[in-house]
Order: sequence, then structure tokens, then C-alpha cells
Amino acid sequence: MTGARWHTSTRSGTNGGDCVEVADNLPDLVAVRDSKDRPGPTLRFAPDGWRAFVAATATGQFR
Repeated sequence: MTGARWHTSTRSGTNGGDCVEVADNLPDLVAVRDSKDRPGPTLRFAPDGWRAFVAATATGQFR
């Protein structure tokens, strides 16, 4: 993923790195990866799909 700037949530805390990283600086793409397997696979979302996923997670739709 050339040019991706990966970041973790400020809410990740110090949990030993067990979290996901997001790159949202790419045109028409939001990429997500496991911080424990950085060279591994990435999930790719359209920006609208990512916003919908985050909103659904925040409202508890995936409990």
C-alpha cells in the first residue's frame, strides 16, 4: 500500500499492540490491518462504507 499513513485509535491505550491500524489518507480508499501482522492482508473499504461501519459499531449494532 504505497503512500498509506497508518495510525491506531487514541483509545487503543497500552494493550500490547493488539489493535487495528487504519490508513485513511488514500484517495477513494480506507485500509485496515492488524497491528500484529503489518505485512499481512488488509481490508479495504470505500470511504462511505467505512463511515457506515464505524457508525454501526459506535451504536452497538454488532454486539
